Amino acid sequence: MSQTTHTSFERLPIVDISGLYSDDPDQRLATARALDRAARDAGFFYVTGHQVSREQQTALVEQAKQFFAAPEDWKMRYYIGQSSAHRGYVPEGEEVFAGGKRDRKEAFDTGRELPADDPDVQAGTPMLGANQWPEQAGFREAIGAYYQATFDLGRTLFRGFSLALGLPEAHFDTYLHKPPSQLRLIHYPLDPSAEDRPGIGAHTDYECFTILLPTAPGLEVMNGEGDWIDAPPIDNAFVVNIGDMLEVWTGGTYVATSHRVRKVRQERYSFPLFFACDYHTEVAPLPQFATPEAVAKYPPVSAGDHLFAQTAQSFSYLKARLERGELVLPDGSKALASFGQQARYAGAQRDVA
Repeated sequence: MSQTTHTSFERLPIVDISGLYSDDPDQRLATARALDRAARDAGFFYVTGHQVSREQQTALVEQAKQFFAAPEDWKMRYYIGQSSAHRGYVPEGEEVFAGGKRDRKEAFDTGRELPADDPDVQAGTPMLGANQWPEQAGFREAIGAYYQATFDLGRTLFRGFSLALGLPEAHFDTYLHKPPSQLRLIHYPLDPSAEDRPGIGAHTDYECFTILLPTAPGLEVMNGEGDWIDAPPIDNAFVVNIGDMLEVWTGGTYVATSHRVRKVRQERYSFPLFFACDYHTEVAPLPQFATPEAVAKYPPVSAGDHLFAQTAQSFSYLKARLERGELVLPDGSKALASFGQQARYAGAQRDVA
Protein backbone atom coordinates (compact mmCIF):
# COMPACT_ATOMS: atom_id res chain seq x y z
CA MET A 1 0.00 0.00 0.00
CA SER A 2 1.37 3.40 -0.93
CA GLN A 3 1.65 6.13 1.65
CA THR A 4 -0.64 9.10 1.13
CA THR A 5 -1.23 12.46 2.74
CA HIS A 6 -4.49 14.21 3.45
CA THR A 7 -6.25 15.93 0.56
CA SER A 8 -7.36 19.55 0.53
CA PHE A 9 -10.90 18.44 1.43
CA GLU A 10 -13.53 21.12 2.05
CA ARG A 11 -16.02 18.88 3.86
CA LEU A 12 -15.79 15.60 5.72
CA PRO A 13 -16.58 12.33 3.91
CA ILE A 14 -19.66 10.37 4.97
CA VAL A 15 -19.34 6.59 5.29
CA ASP A 16 -22.38 4.33 5.68
CA ILE A 17 -21.00 1.49 7.81
CA SER A 18 -24.13 -0.67 7.83
CA GLY A 19 -22.24 -3.08 5.55
CA LEU A 20 -19.85 -3.92 8.41
CA TYR A 21 -22.77 -5.66 10.17
CA SER A 22 -23.57 -7.79 7.10
CA ASP A 23 -23.11 -11.56 6.94
CA ASP A 24 -21.77 -11.06 3.42
CA PRO A 25 -17.94 -10.79 3.54
CA ASP A 26 -17.88 -8.93 0.21
CA GLN A 27 -20.16 -6.26 1.63
CA ARG A 28 -17.99 -5.91 4.74
CA LEU A 29 -14.90 -5.57 2.54
CA ALA A 30 -16.54 -2.94 0.32
CA THR A 31 -17.46 -0.92 3.42
CA ALA A 32 -13.94 -1.31 4.79
CA ARG A 33 -12.55 0.12 1.57
CA ALA A 34 -14.82 3.16 1.96
CA LEU A 35 -13.46 3.59 5.50
CA ASP A 36 -9.93 3.31 4.14
CA ARG A 37 -10.50 6.07 1.57
CA ALA A 38 -11.95 8.39 4.20
CA ALA A 39 -9.10 7.67 6.62
CA ARG A 40 -6.45 8.31 3.97
CA ASP A 41 -8.07 11.36 2.38
CA ALA A 42 -9.19 13.18 5.53
CA GLY A 43 -8.54 11.16 8.68
CA PHE A 44 -11.88 12.61 9.85
CA PHE A 45 -15.29 11.47 8.62
CA TYR A 46 -18.93 10.92 9.53
CA VAL A 47 -20.32 7.41 10.02
CA THR A 48 -23.96 6.50 9.52
CA GLY A 49 -25.64 3.10 9.61
CA HIS A 50 -24.36 2.37 13.14
CA GLN A 51 -26.32 0.55 15.86
CA VAL A 52 -26.21 3.09 18.72
CA SER A 53 -29.89 3.87 19.28
CA ARG A 54 -31.38 7.35 19.35
CA GLU A 55 -32.79 6.50 22.79
CA GLN A 56 -29.28 5.87 24.13
CA GLN A 57 -28.05 9.12 22.61
CA THR A 58 -30.98 11.09 24.05
CA ALA A 59 -30.54 9.63 27.55
CA LEU A 60 -26.85 10.55 27.48
CA VAL A 61 -27.55 14.17 26.53
CA GLU A 62 -30.32 14.56 29.11
CA GLN A 63 -28.17 13.21 31.94
CA ALA A 64 -25.27 15.46 30.92
CA LYS A 65 -27.49 18.55 30.86
CA GLN A 66 -28.79 17.76 34.32
CA PHE A 67 -25.31 17.17 35.73
CA PHE A 68 -23.71 20.31 34.32
CA ALA A 69 -26.66 22.45 35.47
CA ALA A 70 -25.90 21.52 39.09
CA PRO A 71 -24.04 23.91 41.45
CA GLU A 72 -20.27 23.99 41.09
CA ASP A 73 -19.60 22.91 44.66
CA TRP A 74 -21.75 19.79 44.16
CA LYS A 75 -19.97 18.89 40.92
CA MET A 76 -16.61 19.36 42.64
CA ARG A 77 -17.49 16.48 44.98
CA TYR A 78 -16.52 14.35 41.99
CA TYR A 79 -13.38 16.29 41.02
CA ILE A 80 -11.10 14.26 38.76
CA GLY A 81 -8.06 15.12 40.89
CA GLN A 82 -9.29 12.85 43.69
CA SER A 83 -9.55 9.82 41.38
CA SER A 84 -6.76 7.28 41.06
CA ALA A 85 -7.98 6.35 37.55
CA HIS A 86 -8.46 9.82 36.00
CA ARG A 87 -12.25 9.74 36.23
CA GLY A 88 -14.66 12.45 37.31
CA TYR A 89 -15.50 16.13 36.99
CA VAL A 90 -13.15 18.44 35.07
CA PRO A 91 -13.80 22.09 35.96
CA GLU A 92 -13.24 24.99 33.59
CA GLY A 93 -9.53 25.69 33.03
CA GLU A 94 -8.32 22.30 34.34
CA GLU A 95 -7.22 21.06 30.91
CA VAL A 96 -4.91 23.02 28.60
CA PHE A 97 -3.58 21.65 25.30
CA ALA A 98 -0.20 22.43 23.73
CA GLY A 99 0.14 26.16 23.16
CA GLY A 100 -3.49 26.59 24.14
CA LYS A 101 -5.20 29.11 26.37
CA ARG A 102 -7.63 28.46 29.20
CA ASP A 103 -10.63 26.69 27.67
CA ARG A 104 -14.17 27.73 28.48
CA LYS A 105 -15.49 24.24 29.03
CA GLU A 106 -16.19 21.68 31.75
CA ALA A 107 -16.29 17.92 31.42
CA PHE A 108 -16.95 14.61 33.13
CA ASP A 109 -14.69 11.66 32.33
CA THR A 110 -15.64 8.00 32.58
CA GLY A 111 -14.20 4.69 31.41
CA ARG A 112 -14.55 0.94 31.69
CA GLU A 113 -15.27 0.01 35.30
CA LEU A 114 -12.60 -2.27 36.76
CA PRO A 115 -12.71 -3.74 40.29
CA ALA A 116 -10.10 -3.00 42.94
CA ASP A 117 -8.77 -6.57 42.76
CA ASP A 118 -8.02 -6.38 39.02
CA PRO A 119 -4.28 -7.13 38.60
CA ASP A 120 -3.63 -3.97 36.57
CA VAL A 121 -5.49 -1.83 39.11
CA GLN A 122 -3.55 -3.42 41.97
CA ALA A 123 -0.33 -2.73 40.06
CA GLY A 124 -1.26 0.97 39.90
CA THR A 125 -1.55 1.08 36.12
CA PRO A 126 -2.56 4.65 35.19
CA MET A 127 -5.99 5.34 33.66
CA LEU A 128 -7.46 2.01 34.84
CA GLY A 129 -9.86 1.52 37.74
CA ALA A 130 -13.24 2.63 39.01
CA ASN A 131 -15.42 5.53 37.91
CA GLN A 132 -16.70 8.26 40.20
CA TRP A 133 -20.48 8.16 39.80
CA PRO A 134 -22.46 11.24 40.85
CA GLU A 135 -25.55 10.83 43.01
CA GLN A 136 -27.92 11.62 40.15
CA ALA A 137 -30.82 9.33 39.35
CA GLY A 138 -30.28 7.37 36.15
CA PHE A 139 -26.81 8.82 35.42
CA ARG A 140 -24.79 5.64 35.86
CA GLU A 141 -27.29 3.52 33.91
CA ALA A 142 -27.57 5.93 30.95
CA ILE A 143 -23.88 6.68 30.66
CA GLY A 144 -22.95 3.01 31.13
CA ALA A 145 -25.36 1.86 28.41
CA TYR A 146 -24.14 4.51 25.98
CA TYR A 147 -20.51 3.65 26.73
CA GLN A 148 -21.06 -0.03 25.98
CA ALA A 149 -23.01 0.66 22.76
CA THR A 150 -20.38 3.06 21.49
CA PHE A 151 -17.55 0.74 22.50
CA ASP A 152 -19.25 -2.00 20.47
CA LEU A 153 -19.33 0.43 17.54
CA GLY A 154 -15.61 1.02 18.03
CA ARG A 155 -14.91 -2.71 17.93
CA THR A 156 -16.89 -2.92 14.67
CA LEU A 157 -14.94 0.00 13.19
CA PHE A 158 -11.66 -1.65 14.18
CA ARG A 159 -12.70 -4.78 12.30
CA GLY A 160 -13.39 -2.58 9.29
CA PHE A 161 -9.95 -0.99 9.59
CA SER A 162 -8.43 -4.49 9.85
CA LEU A 163 -9.97 -5.46 6.53
CA ALA A 164 -8.94 -2.13 5.00
CA LEU A 165 -5.33 -2.72 6.03
CA GLY A 166 -5.22 -6.26 4.63
CA LEU A 167 -5.32 -7.92 8.05
CA PRO A 168 -7.55 -10.68 9.42
CA GLU A 169 -10.86 -9.14 10.43
CA ALA A 170 -10.37 -9.81 14.15
CA HIS A 171 -6.70 -8.72 14.19
CA PHE A 172 -7.14 -5.86 16.67
CA ASP A 173 -9.55 -7.75 18.97
CA THR A 174 -6.58 -9.15 20.88
CA TYR A 175 -5.72 -5.61 22.05
CA LEU A 176 -9.21 -4.81 23.37
CA HIS A 177 -9.54 -6.77 26.62
CA LYS A 178 -9.70 -3.77 29.01
CA PRO A 179 -8.41 -0.67 27.21
CA PRO A 180 -8.40 2.76 28.91
CA SER A 181 -11.01 4.03 26.45
CA GLN A 182 -12.52 7.18 27.94
CA LEU A 183 -15.96 8.62 27.37
CA ARG A 184 -16.01 12.37 28.01
CA LEU A 185 -19.12 14.42 28.61
CA ILE A 186 -18.17 17.99 27.65
CA HIS A 187 -20.18 21.19 28.19
CA TYR A 188 -19.48 24.54 26.58
CA PRO A 189 -21.69 27.06 28.41
CA LEU A 190 -23.70 29.77 26.72
CA ASP A 191 -21.41 32.75 26.06
CA PRO A 192 -23.16 35.63 24.22
CA SER A 193 -19.92 37.65 24.16
CA ALA A 194 -17.85 34.84 22.64
CA GLU A 195 -15.32 35.87 20.04
CA ASP A 196 -14.44 33.72 17.05
CA ARG A 197 -11.47 31.97 18.64
CA PRO A 198 -10.65 28.39 19.64
CA GLY A 199 -12.59 26.92 22.56
CA ILE A 200 -10.26 23.91 22.73
CA GLY A 201 -6.69 24.27 21.54
CA ALA A 202 -5.68 22.43 18.39
CA HIS A 203 -4.58 18.86 19.08
CA THR A 204 -4.66 15.26 17.93
CA ASP A 205 -6.24 12.46 19.93
CA TYR A 206 -3.87 10.11 21.71
CA GLU A 207 -5.68 6.81 21.19
CA CYS A 208 -6.51 4.73 18.08
CA PHE A 209 -9.54 6.72 16.96
CA THR A 210 -12.37 8.78 18.40
CA ILE A 211 -16.14 8.39 18.09
CA LEU A 212 -17.81 11.76 18.67
CA LEU A 213 -21.43 12.80 19.20
CA PRO A 214 -21.73 16.65 19.11
CA THR A 215 -24.90 18.70 19.63
CA ALA A 216 -23.90 21.95 17.92
CA PRO A 217 -21.34 23.38 15.44
CA GLY A 218 -17.88 24.48 16.49
CA LEU A 219 -15.61 21.57 15.57
CA GLU A 220 -12.92 22.42 13.00
CA VAL A 221 -10.59 19.98 11.24
CA MET A 222 -7.25 20.71 9.55
CA ASN A 223 -7.09 19.55 5.92
CA GLY A 224 -4.03 18.58 3.91
CA GLU A 225 -3.32 22.22 3.03
CA GLY A 226 -3.33 23.32 6.66
CA ASP A 227 -6.72 25.05 6.36
CA TRP A 228 -9.43 24.73 9.03
CA ILE A 229 -12.65 23.10 7.80
CA ASP A 230 -16.00 23.19 9.65
CA ALA A 231 -17.42 19.82 10.76
CA PRO A 232 -21.03 20.54 11.80
CA PRO A 233 -23.23 17.82 13.32
CA ILE A 234 -25.26 15.52 11.05
CA ASP A 235 -28.41 13.94 12.45
CA ASN A 236 -27.80 10.44 13.87
CA ALA A 237 -24.22 10.39 12.58
CA PHE A 238 -21.00 10.11 14.55
CA VAL A 239 -17.81 11.96 13.73
CA VAL A 240 -14.83 9.58 13.67
CA ASN A 241 -11.20 10.65 13.52
CA ILE A 242 -7.87 8.84 13.38
CA GLY A 243 -5.72 9.05 16.51
CA ASP A 244 -2.01 8.80 17.25
CA MET A 245 -1.84 5.01 17.61
CA LEU A 246 -3.35 4.28 14.18
CA GLU A 247 -0.89 6.78 12.72
CA VAL A 248 1.94 4.72 14.24
CA TRP A 249 0.46 1.34 13.25
CA THR A 250 0.08 2.49 9.63
CA GLY A 251 3.47 4.20 9.47
CA GLY A 252 1.83 7.55 8.77
CA THR A 253 -0.47 6.29 6.02
CA TYR A 254 -3.36 7.25 8.27
CA VAL A 255 -2.52 10.59 9.89
CA ALA A 256 -3.91 11.67 13.26
CA THR A 257 -5.96 14.67 12.21
CA SER A 258 -5.41 17.93 14.06
CA HIS A 259 -8.65 19.55 15.20
CA ARG A 260 -9.94 22.25 17.51
CA VAL A 261 -13.20 23.72 18.77
CA ARG A 262 -14.00 27.20 17.53
CA LYS A 263 -15.59 29.46 20.12
CA VAL A 264 -19.32 29.71 19.43
CA ARG A 265 -21.95 31.72 21.25
CA GLN A 266 -24.49 28.93 21.72
CA GLU A 267 -24.43 26.33 24.46
CA ARG A 268 -22.83 23.13 23.19
CA TYR A 269 -22.39 19.57 24.38
CA SER A 270 -19.89 17.09 22.98
CA PHE A 271 -19.43 13.39 23.74
CA PRO A 272 -16.22 11.78 22.48
CA LEU A 273 -15.35 8.16 23.13
CA PHE A 274 -11.57 7.91 22.80
CA PHE A 275 -11.14 4.33 21.58
CA ALA A 276 -7.87 2.94 22.92
CA CYS A 277 -6.10 -0.40 22.85
CA ASP A 278 -4.93 -2.20 25.98
CA TYR A 279 -2.52 -0.20 28.13
CA HIS A 280 0.54 -2.40 27.65
CA THR A 281 0.16 -2.76 23.87
CA GLU A 282 3.41 -2.00 22.04
CA VAL A 283 2.53 -0.15 18.86
CA ALA A 284 4.88 0.04 15.85
CA PRO A 285 4.35 0.14 12.06
CA LEU A 286 2.65 -3.00 10.78
CA PRO A 287 4.83 -5.09 8.42
CA GLN A 288 3.18 -3.75 5.25
CA PHE A 289 3.95 -0.18 6.38
CA ALA A 290 7.38 -0.79 7.92
CA THR A 291 9.46 1.11 5.37
CA PRO A 292 12.86 2.34 6.56
CA GLU A 293 11.40 5.87 6.75
CA ALA A 294 8.38 4.76 8.78
CA VAL A 295 10.44 2.65 11.16
CA ALA A 296 12.78 5.58 11.78
CA LYS A 297 9.94 8.04 12.31
CA TYR A 298 7.75 5.78 14.44
CA PRO A 299 9.78 3.80 16.99
CA PRO A 300 7.75 1.36 19.12
CA VAL A 301 5.57 3.09 21.69
CA SER A 302 3.53 1.80 24.62
CA ALA A 303 -0.05 2.82 23.89
CA GLY A 304 -0.87 3.34 27.55
CA ASP A 305 2.32 5.20 28.39
CA HIS A 306 1.70 7.56 25.47
CA LEU A 307 -1.88 8.21 26.61
CA PHE A 308 -0.79 8.78 30.20
CA ALA A 309 2.11 11.07 29.25
CA GLN A 310 -0.06 13.24 27.02
CA THR A 311 -2.78 13.41 29.67
CA ALA A 312 -0.29 14.26 32.42
CA GLN A 313 1.01 17.18 30.35
CA SER A 314 -2.43 18.70 29.79
CA PHE A 315 -4.30 18.38 33.13
CA SER A 316 -3.43 20.85 35.88
CA TYR A 317 -3.73 18.40 38.77
CA LEU A 318 -1.37 15.95 37.05
CA LYS A 319 1.11 18.67 36.06
CA ALA A 320 1.20 19.72 39.72
CA ARG A 321 2.02 16.15 40.72
CA LEU A 322 4.80 16.05 38.14
CA GLU A 323 6.24 19.28 39.51
CA ARG A 324 6.14 17.88 43.07
CA GLY A 325 7.87 14.70 41.93
CA GLU A 326 4.90 12.50 42.81
CA LEU A 327 4.64 11.40 39.17
CA VAL A 328 7.28 10.78 36.51
CA LEU A 329 6.61 10.69 32.77
CA PRO A 330 7.39 7.33 31.12
CA ASP A 331 10.73 7.09 29.31
CA GLY A 332 10.57 8.43 25.77
CA SER A 333 7.42 10.47 26.36
CA LYS A 334 6.64 12.85 23.54
CA ALA A 335 5.68 16.49 23.84
CA LEU A 336 2.08 17.49 23.25
CA ALA A 337 1.05 17.83 19.58
CA SER A 338 3.78 15.41 18.41
CA PHE A 339 1.54 13.71 15.85
CA GLY A 340 -0.74 14.83 13.03
CA GLN A 341 -0.46 17.66 10.55
CA GLN A 342 0.60 20.19 13.19
CA ALA A 343 3.67 18.11 13.96
CA ARG A 344 4.47 17.86 10.26
CA TYR A 345 4.18 21.60 9.75
CA ALA A 346 5.99 22.56 12.95
CA GLY A 347 8.60 19.81 12.95
CA ALA A 348 7.43 18.92 16.43
CA GLN A 349 8.05 15.16 16.30
CA ARG A 350 10.51 15.22 19.17
CA ASP A 351 10.90 13.76 22.62
CA VAL A 352 10.29 15.69 25.80
CA ALA A 353 13.59 17.13 26.99
